[in-house]
Amino acid sequence: MARAATTTDAFNAVAEPRRRQILTEISAGELSVTELVGRLGVAQPLVSKHLRVLRETGLVAVRDDGRQRLYRLNGPALRPIYEWVRDFEELWSGRFARLDVVLAELRAAELDAARATDPQQGTLRTEDDNGTGDDAELGGGDAPERRANPHHEGV
Repeated sequence: MARAATTTDAFNAVAEPRRRQILTEISAGELSVTELVGRLGVAQPLVSKHLRVLRETGLVAVRDDGRQRLYRLNGPALRPIYEWVRDFEELWSGRFARLDVVLAELRAAELDAARATDPQQGTLRTEDDNGTGDDAELGGGDAPERRANPHHEGV
């Protein structure tokens, strides 16, 4: 199957990295060729060439403002690309959600295995009244009660 001409197909137009840079720059608002040249750090003829392709594919719109031409993103022209990518987003979101479940199961199994080999694993011990550290898990035993710090009132 023959490729569509770059000037008629949005997919081919955005395949070129410099054109994607231009689209990113003008996505926030209108810019002149001079402003794009300054932001991209490339020669004016190259920027103009890419703008011509983007204009012919309908991805950018242009308007005259005195002696300048201002370019802006034409969002609706990106819709075919968005719709194509959206299918992959749904696919990968589902895969990542399943991966999160598997990772949570692996972490739980790892913690269970660690507890089976060392019953103390996973509990936070604090120093107790007799200094041995054997009486109090966090919040239990004969650990001293915490008192409010008067310097931190209202915090």
